[in-house]
Amino acid sequence: MTDRPTAPTWTRAAPEDATGPGPWIEIAFGPGELVHLRETGDPDTVVTTTRTKWDAFAQGVRAGEFDHFAEPGGRPPPVRASDDDLALGND
Repeated sequence: MTDRPTAPTWTRAAPEDATGPGPWIEIAFGPGELVHLRETGDPDTVVTTTRTKWDAFAQGVRAGEFDHFAEPGGRPPPVRASDDDLALGND
């Protein structure tokens, strides 16, 4: 398990005209290339990932890979085996 930073600087992802407590997602960049995420409604639960994985996720957002989640009635694409699974013969 990864230790959380003791005093991270959280940045809230909310629309500019948003009022109230959310729920919103907050992000903090920690030491050692760690990225921490939490929801304002449950600030004690923190998900930690690496900067490399965060950058890949952000690139996917910019490329529109997650747009279907924002569409009314949108459905996620079928799950496919990852390249790692295929390399290991886990399809």
